[in-house]
Amino acid sequence: MPNIAASWLTMRRSANMVLPVHAPNHPGQTPASFTPDSRQAWVRLILALVIGSIGAVGMWAVVVVIPIVQTEFGATRGAVSLAFTLMMFGFGLGGVIAGKITDRFGIVPAMAISIAFLGVANVLAGLSGQLWQFVAAYFFIGLGTSATFAPLMAEASHWFERYRGLAVTIVASGNYVAGAMWPPIVNWGTQEFGWRYTHIGIGIVCAGLMSVLVLILRAQMGRDNVHDHANAPPPRVDLRLSTNTLTVLLSIASISCCVAMAMPQVHIVAYCGDLGYGVARGAEMLSLMMGCGIISRIGSGYLADKIGGIYTLLVGSLAQGFALVFYLFFDSLTSLYLISAMFGLFQGGIVPSYAIIVREAMPASEAATRVGIVIFASVFGMSFGGWVSGLIFDATGSYAAAFANGVAWNALNIGIVVLLLIRARMRSVKTGPGFAT
Repeated sequence: MPNIAASWLTMRRSANMVLPVHAPNHPGQTPASFTPDSRQAWVRLILALVIGSIGAVGMWAVVVVIPIVQTEFGATRGAVSLAFTLMMFGFGLGGVIAGKITDRFGIVPAMAISIAFLGVANVLAGLSGQLWQFVAAYFFIGLGTSATFAPLMAEASHWFERYRGLAVTIVASGNYVAGAMWPPIVNWGTQEFGWRYTHIGIGIVCAGLMSVLVLILRAQMGRDNVHDHANAPPPRVDLRLSTNTLTVLLSIASISCCVAMAMPQVHIVAYCGDLGYGVARGAEMLSLMMGCGIISRIGSGYLADKIGGIYTLLVGSLAQGFALVFYLFFDSLTSLYLISAMFGLFQGGIVPSYAIIVREAMPASEAATRVGIVIFASVFGMSFGGWVSGLIFDATGSYAAAFANGVAWNALNIGIVVLLLIRARMRSVKTGPGFAT
C-alpha cells in the first residue's frame, strides 16, 4: 500500500507539471491562477486607490459645511458635529458588514451595495429640511463609504506578498487623496450653488464614476472574484494571543489614537473661522493635512515591510502626539499651516498599520472581517473625538482643552502599542536558541 500511494503521488506531480503556469489557455480550460505582486495586481491596486479616493468624499464634505449648516439650522457646534459622528459610526459598522460580505462573496458585491447607499444618501442630505434629517443622512453616507476602506485594504493585502504593507497603505491613501481633493471642491460648490445642491451633485457624480470603476475592477479580477484564502501566506507574527484578544487590544488602541486624530481633522475648518482666518483657509489647511498624509501613508507601507506593523504603529503614534502638542502653543495663520502639514506627515500611517498587524498576526480567511472590526473601533474613536471636541468647545468657548484631550488619548494609544511590543520581544526571546518550540 505505501508503494501504491507513493506511485499515485508521483503520477499526480507529473500530471501537474504537464502544463506550465504561464502556458496559453485553450478553449474550455480554466484561466491561469492569479500571481501576487504581478502587473495585474498593480493594476487592481490603482483601480482600488481611485475608487477609494472618490468614495471617501462624505468624510470630508461634512467637515467643510459644519459652520454653514450650523448657521442655517441655528444649532450648536456640538449638535451639527453629530453628523460627522453618525457618519463615522455608519462607516465603521458598514466596514464590519462589508468585510463579512467580502470574505464570503468578494469585494465587488460589497462595493455595489456601498455605492447605492452613497448615491442615495447624499441626495437625501441635500434635500433635508431639518437638522436631524441631515444628521441621519450622514449615517447612510457612512455606510456607503465603508467598503472603500477596511474591506478594500484587506482585499488588496491578498494581491501582494512582498509589497503587502505598501499595497495596504496605498489603498488606505485613497481616504487622504479624498481629503486633499474634496474640501476645496466642496467649498467651491457650496459658495457657488449652496451646500444642498453640492450634496445632490456629489451623490450623482460619485455613484456614476464608482460604478464604472468597479465594473472595470470586476473585469480585471475575472473569475478570481473570491480570494482563495487557502493559498494566502500564513501569519508572520505570533504574539501568543487569541484572535479575539488581539482584536480587542487593537480596537482599544485604535479608538484612543483616533480620538486624538479627530480634533484637527474635524474642527480645523471651524477653528480657523473662529480665529478670524475664514473657512476657506481652514479648508486649505485640511487639504494640505490630507495631502501630506498621503506621503506618510505610503511611506509607512515601506517602513512596515521593513520593520513590521507594530513598530510602524509606534512610530506614527509618537509622531502624532508630538504634532498635537504644537496646536496647544501656536495659532497664527502661518504656524497653523505648518503644523497642519506636520500633523499630516506624522499621522497618516497610523490607521493602515492596524490592517497590516491583522494580516501579520491573524489568518487570511478572516482578514476582511477582523480589519473591519478594528477600523470600526477607529472610526468610533474619530466620531467620538469629533463630537466630544465640539462639546468641549461649547463648554469652554475655546479649542485649547480639546487639543489637550487629544494629547491624553494619544498617550493611551502609545501605552498599548508598547505593551504589544514588549510581548512580541518576550515571545521572540522565549523561542530563540536554547528554548524548546
